[in-house]
Amino acid sequence: MSDNLTPEKDPASGGRSGVPADQPGWERAALERIALAAINEQRAARRWRIFFRFLFLGVLALVVWGGLSFSGERVATTGRHTAMVSIDGEIAADSNANAEDVNTALDSAFEDSNTAGVILYCNSPGGSPVQAGIINSEVRRLRGKYPSIPLYVVVGDMCASGGYYAAAAAEKIYVDKASIVGSIGVLMDSFGFTGLMDKLGVQRRLHTSGENKGFFDPFSPETPKMDEHAQVMLDQIHAQFIDAVRQGRGKRLHETPDMFSGLFWTGQKSVELGLADGFGDANYVAREIFKAPDIVDYTVKESITDRVARKFGAAVGAGAVRAMALGSKINLH
Repeated sequence: MSDNLTPEKDPASGGRSGVPADQPGWERAALERIALAAINEQRAARRWRIFFRFLFLGVLALVVWGGLSFSGERVATTGRHTAMVSIDGEIAADSNANAEDVNTALDSAFEDSNTAGVILYCNSPGGSPVQAGIINSEVRRLRGKYPSIPLYVVVGDMCASGGYYAAAAAEKIYVDKASIVGSIGVLMDSFGFTGLMDKLGVQRRLHTSGENKGFFDPFSPETPKMDEHAQVMLDQIHAQFIDAVRQGRGKRLHETPDMFSGLFWTGQKSVELGLADGFGDANYVAREIFKAPDIVDYTVKESITDRVARKFGAAVGAGAVRAMALGSKINLH
């Protein structure tokens, strides 16, 4: 047997190797071709791995998107159940607890023929009197349209100010003994920078085409006329709030001199004052009162795009700009 190594035939060159066997360097040429083939094979395998990874990430993104962008307008249900809609956090047009989403969820809950009762879960310190008033009106409308379906409020940590404004229209209100309830009042808050501007030597140049157009500008000093006008507005909104509470609670309300002063109480005291009806959480109301222990959440969920915007501060930035532009904001807090 010969000890000589002969190169394999190269199919691409018609059965001949790149370098004739009788010439020097044919071994190196053969090794280079083998190495090049191995490299090409590794590149192809890496491209396929990258492709499948991107494919997996795309499928995963679609699954996550579908799970987080649920609109909440319709909920697939089977059998008799208790419907729940949550007001969680500040009540405002640009928050999760906005009137449009809350009312959409309430409408869906009442329209479901399998709904035995509706729980409006409230864990809110208050917010916009407009948004709270819209929810209050919708609760009263739905109660009149669906008299056979009870709507009870269940309070979490807090149901104060605008939160209580919205809740007062419910048939009954259940609390925990340590919940915070009440704060039936209105406030307008802003900042004044005139003293700081004087120290810095900054002059405010505000030109208006109306005598009162610059009211509540944070860079201009307050005047008695501004204070009087603001107080009239606050008193009107406060009267609307009080009227909503009296209509909702009726004879159950045990009015005291400080009931509508903006004070707040524990859940235990709120039952004594008639601001609430009893103690219990959502499971208790569903199981013991509605006799429908299965709870279905109709709350409109925040979409993934809203989550991203919120995470990067878009909502906060817009709110800050608005606050600076408006100067003052009326709140039920």
